[in-house]
Amino acid sequence: MIPRLVVAAPSSGAGKTTVATGLIAALAARGLKVSPHKVGPDYIDPGYHALAAGRPGRNLDAWMSGPERIAPLFAHGAAGADVAVVEGVMGLYDGAAGRGELASTAQVAKLLRAPVVLVVDASSQSRSVAALVHGFASWDPQVRLAGVILNKVASDRHETLLREALEEGSGVPVLGAVRRAGAVDTPSRHLGLVPAVERSAEALRAVREMGELVGRSVDLDAVLALARTAPPLPDGPWDAAAEVEPVAGPRPRIALAGGAAFSFSYAENAELLAAAGAEVVPFDPLHDERLPERTAALVIGGGFPEVYVSELSANAALRGAVAELAASGAPVVGECAGLLYLGRELDGLPMCGVLGSTARMTPRLTLGYREAVALADSPLAAAGSRVRGHEFHRTATDPAAGPSPAWGWRTPAGPHTEGHLHGSVHASYLHLHWTGAPALPSRLVRHAAEWDRKR
Repeated sequence: MIPRLVVAAPSSGAGKTTVATGLIAALAARGLKVSPHKVGPDYIDPGYHALAAGRPGRNLDAWMSGPERIAPLFAHGAAGADVAVVEGVMGLYDGAAGRGELASTAQVAKLLRAPVVLVVDASSQSRSVAALVHGFASWDPQVRLAGVILNKVASDRHETLLREALEEGSGVPVLGAVRRAGAVDTPSRHLGLVPAVERSAEALRAVREMGELVGRSVDLDAVLALARTAPPLPDGPWDAAAEVEPVAGPRPRIALAGGAAFSFSYAENAELLAAAGAEVVPFDPLHDERLPERTAALVIGGGFPEVYVSELSANAALRGAVAELAASGAPVVGECAGLLYLGRELDGLPMCGVLGSTARMTPRLTLGYREAVALADSPLAAAGSRVRGHEFHRTATDPAAGPSPAWGWRTPAGPHTEGHLHGSVHASYLHLHWTGAPALPSRLVRHAAEWDRKR
């Protein structure tokens, strides 16, 4: 039994992240162990959740992990918690384009058997709020819309009008009314909110203010009572060890890039590497001039290298170490930001030079789910392997794909190839949640162990 609720909204921009993070912080301030989760592939919101909860924010993405893994992954992440708060994505019923409810907040709420709290931006309405909430509550009878939190309320009079309308016309209780408060706004840039890891003291202050705002605006006792109405989950917790085959012999050391420039990483990916027999060692390319001792493989995930391009370029010692490791035949995996870092140049400044590609910022946002197939063998994927991933970037590489591309998929315009396979290097824009393809971390660890034995 894990008390839980899902924080959703009619659309993006209603204030889900402020309310969800504030709920997590306010409940944690009461001394509760709160487990934070985020529907969809987003890396940034879970960073704020983690600050508020003091434990990792975890993603629940039914496209990348598969619907059958959502409840087990939730139970794994929420182990030992007193209550769990799940922040939704986009509007409540918005999912993967053309795939019905797949990967929507509504689907995840149903898979978790969790009550839903709808955050409504009330800034430009009064009685109409009742029609809006009634429509969302009645759209899918399997979604239990059990409460409303009004956001961006202008005044006491405005709040009274909203509450009266909802009491009269929706049948959904109001759990709180949050006033407009610019003090808790978080800065944004080209891919959304600035990650919490980059803001340090500012982010901590923002999270604290979110918790104080929600704590005085929302009936936390009613929220907890609602969360406790969630029934038992149908499945046991996800177990990384059950998904992989560990390698025999000494544990190969896999270096995992982190820090402010490479802050996008799903916690379960590292857990799968460890379960497959690796020793996972984090390092920060902004500050570390050497790779961890005895590195047998390298994983460089997503992040914002374009923001830190000068610092990354100035760390010539580490760039040289990465190039040397790749040239030695050790497995190297770059994902989105990692692809840019492994290239020859980013916005005109030298990067690692492992790949011959150059990269630059563009005004165009590339965003969406992808169903891809591996076009050739690599230390990460066997040829023909099928994966579901996600693209999210405002950069472009030249060339977009190397002589041996990493992935291929179909678009309305026809076949598309993307990424680079170069020796033992696999680099691509595609973000993957390895819970949906556990053969990949198993294969990577096996290749790392083989290279480690040879050296």
